[in-house]
Amino acid sequence: MTNNFKKLLLAVVTMPLLCVSISPAQSAKDTFLTKSSSLPDPSTLPSIFPTPVSIELGKGSFMLGQSVFLVSPAMVGSETQSLLTKVLKDAGVQTIKTVKKIPKIIDGIYIVIGTQEEPYVVDALKQITNTLDTNTNGYTIASKLTYKGALLTLVGKDADGLFYAVQTFRQLVNRAVLPAIVINDHPALPIRGTIEGFYGKPWSMKEREKHIHFLATVKANTFIYSPKDDPYARDRWRDPYPTATLKELEKLAKVAQSNHINFVYAISPGPTVCFADPDDLQALLRKFSALRAVGIHSFYVALDDIEYTKWNCELDSITFGPSGAEAAARAQAHLLNAVQASMKEIDPVAPPLIMVPTEYYDAKESPYKAALRKHLNPSIVVQWTGTDVVPPAISISDAQAATKAFGRKTFLWDNYPVNDYQESSGRLLLAPYIRREAGLSKELSGIVSNPMNQEIASRIAVTGVVAFAWNDKGYDAERTWKFAARELAGWNKSVSEALLTFFDTQRLAPTFGTHPWQAQAPSLKALLDNVEDAIANGNPASRNQAIAQLAEHAANFAHSPEIIRYGIVDTAFITEAWPWLDAMSLWGKALESTAAGLKAASQSDSEAGRYFEEAKKLAAEASAIQSVPGATRFEGSVKIADGVLDRFIAIAPSLISF
Repeated sequence: MTNNFKKLLLAVVTMPLLCVSISPAQSAKDTFLTKSSSLPDPSTLPSIFPTPVSIELGKGSFMLGQSVFLVSPAMVGSETQSLLTKVLKDAGVQTIKTVKKIPKIIDGIYIVIGTQEEPYVVDALKQITNTLDTNTNGYTIASKLTYKGALLTLVGKDADGLFYAVQTFRQLVNRAVLPAIVINDHPALPIRGTIEGFYGKPWSMKEREKHIHFLATVKANTFIYSPKDDPYARDRWRDPYPTATLKELEKLAKVAQSNHINFVYAISPGPTVCFADPDDLQALLRKFSALRAVGIHSFYVALDDIEYTKWNCELDSITFGPSGAEAAARAQAHLLNAVQASMKEIDPVAPPLIMVPTEYYDAKESPYKAALRKHLNPSIVVQWTGTDVVPPAISISDAQAATKAFGRKTFLWDNYPVNDYQESSGRLLLAPYIRREAGLSKELSGIVSNPMNQEIASRIAVTGVVAFAWNDKGYDAERTWKFAARELAGWNKSVSEALLTFFDTQRLAPTFGTHPWQAQAPSLKALLDNVEDAIANGNPASRNQAIAQLAEHAANFAHSPEIIRYGIVDTAFITEAWPWLDAMSLWGKALESTAAGLKAASQSDSEAGRYFEEAKKLAAEASAIQSVPGATRFEGSVKIADGVLDRFIAIAPSLISF
């Protein structure tokens, strides 16, 4: 009997055995892979976002299979337990059996979860590694292979850290095979998240709830409720909320708490407040008391975008003297110090009061900043938007200057990707979060992003902001940007690629001036520049190759909106982006006609003119599409790779004579 025949006979005999269904308990063993198993690929380092402080591969890999054993102390929060259960179920685990301890011989997949307060959890971790992240909100994930199973530990420094550990585990199990690994991780900044601080149409309560769930997945911990168009937070700030609205805020606060997000309520009394009036102080405290009664314990007073050259009441003139910047700072400090003192007395463990000053947009020394620095309670947190309202960059030295100006480390309110100003009309701001210097975490007390009116579209940039705040030194803007696309696409490759093509058309990041801080459509521009260069070179082979590549890209470009529409996980994104997707489809067809015209012109075909005229017509149709009525503060024609795509289509007929 030949060796080949023996192998064939063995395969025939054993194949039915391999096809027999197995019990969940057997599955944990039979799907297990050890370092000596025959793996299709070697163990590889996974990508985790935000980037962990430390991540190291061990030896070998394993699969969760259909059944796992869970060792979970009673101190693990119900929300963390629920999240872990969902992660395991989504990964294909059918049976989760809770046990009191791990056996001496680990025969299956055992997961131990808990905080560092549980000695048993720490002892289990020591079977794998001697490292342990002891920083606030830190966590350690460690796993190793055993003879017939695997041990995996999720250990948090505290309850928040443990929740973050499970969020990282959620990303790990996206892979079919898990590597033996040790991750030690903690946030660089204690405050990370978003501030709903834009003008125009506010988010709905449903959108806020969805956003808070999203923030949890990227390990943010802060959501500041500060919509400029909430009348009870600004124009009618003295009036109590209607009962129905108060109940909605209570529900939102509970959602935030279950996601380990600090829900901060911001009020904007500046346009009408009398700083010296005890009645206005009591009105603020009553508003906070009503919100505290429904579970909100973190508060914020916004004094941005107000006039400080005149008083709102005669009492302020009597108390603080003639109006002006310096007097305004003293008056603001007087009111805020009283609010902070009252908050501390009522709720000693509540986070300190946050404020945004009237001069929030630079770090230049001024009478206002000097007075605020001198008189404001040092425990009150001060927000700052950087070197401008929409800063093109923020450096360590900028933050140090702000610390000096305000007398404390500032809390960065980054006005990106907000699109509530004239220069952003017709735009979705979908560029990566860049030009913030690594090392800023040492000079700031936190970072929050001010998002767009479009909640889901904002997640692309917010993912970057939070990832930077978590680990600014390990932050990779481009890779995080692509991760955000994959998350939005539900990890579908073709949808992710279509989204990135779309995002490239929305990469221009404007400022309040004429010069944007990020350029438009860099990937598309590089391709179009290559076509121009190839044509200019006069080499027929290079020219024809470049035009063929253009035609291929144009077809993908034109087809991308359809892929996005039919493949996106959250269809609300389609509602937000539909006019841009419509315009992109037309621009893509215009680019296809342009490529056809260049090909015809390259072959001295008189049909070239017809193709170019068709491209011109399609470009005009695309340019006429308007943004969603009422969705943003400033409306206008939607922009698709403007300055890049429109320019190329316009000049293409002149590149080759025909």
